[in-house]
Amino acid sequence: MATLAMTLLMATTPIAERTWQRQKTLVDYGATESEVVELLAYNQNIFVHHSAWNKSPEPHVTDWQGYITDAAQVGAWESLRRRLVQLRFKVEVGMSEDPAYYASTRRGATIPAGTTGLELRSPQQLQLFIHQTWAGPIPVIFTADRCDFQVLVQALARRNEPIPVPAAMGACMVSGFNNWDRVRSYRTMWEAQRGNGLWPQDWQRLLPQKSLYQDRFIILSDSPYSNVSATDLGLTEDIWQQQSRQIRLEHESIHYWTKRRLGSMQNNLLDELIADYWGLVAATGEYQADWFLRFLGLESWPLYRASGRLANYCGNPPLSAKAFEVLRGLVVIAARNLEQAHRLICPFNTNDACYLVEALSYLTLEELATHEAVELLTELTMNLKNNFS
Repeated sequence: MATLAMTLLMATTPIAERTWQRQKTLVDYGATESEVVELLAYNQNIFVHHSAWNKSPEPHVTDWQGYITDAAQVGAWESLRRRLVQLRFKVEVGMSEDPAYYASTRRGATIPAGTTGLELRSPQQLQLFIHQTWAGPIPVIFTADRCDFQVLVQALARRNEPIPVPAAMGACMVSGFNNWDRVRSYRTMWEAQRGNGLWPQDWQRLLPQKSLYQDRFIILSDSPYSNVSATDLGLTEDIWQQQSRQIRLEHESIHYWTKRRLGSMQNNLLDELIADYWGLVAATGEYQADWFLRFLGLESWPLYRASGRLANYCGNPPLSAKAFEVLRGLVVIAARNLEQAHRLICPFNTNDACYLVEALSYLTLEELATHEAVELLTELTMNLKNNFS
């Protein structure tokens, strides 16, 4: 196994060999030929491990630091309303196709006078802050009001359409967000230096440089993580609320890290396994597979509770019913193997957990669900730690 771990780490194991091993695992878990095809595609690991990557803060972070400074004077809600045009429109069916909304959010047109904006139930509870992650700082919009969280997700991530927000969803990473406040600031600076005659041409030149006007940020709530109650975990309400917020924030931070460091952030179970692993370790100091499986709705596996988070990761297009059943078996065993690996690698402290996170990013769910997974994870983690040292 040490040889396999090293070759995986160095990305020299032939793709055909790894695929054959994954196919065999899927068949062992009961997948038919067609289901093997589905699951190989769903579980494909598309992370790219570069030896060097840009660790500098993304350009929009500086602008959001200004929003936070302004929020100290006028409040977070007013600071955001002044800048994010999506908040100047209601959330309602068909809003994304409304001509005024489309012009304002897609072309930066002036918002028509008399437009009714979004209203929060508890605007005074809104907070803005910058969270430090492995991939650099990222802005966070936080609210303790569940209704406000839902409407903010709909406005800022769902184009002001009232698309239902699942009860098990308590955070949202918003990417590719057109921030016309940044465009206006850049235009003001441009025209002060060069006059306003050439701005239309310059704007066309800048359009491909999306980092100049597109933002990435997190919308964060204070609800129980994955809609799991404190009673289910044997905790007090206060402790679980505090842990829920930290798990959720660190979970999203790992998604940010995989996007910047590894080039991908997918809505699938490998990404969720990695993100929940670090979230739990950061918040509680340990990893309990039973907690993760309860978050997914698999606490009584092979029974499945459809209200769990797993329903959010069925694939696009969705996996067939039988393939989804096989997937459930894979993730249960993968989580239990991960718990064993964590206890071996981090018996007294969590300092090595960051290397285990990276080790996970080299593997697939099939590989994590094999009998050799604990040994493989241990070897990969130690290799990564030694290489870093």
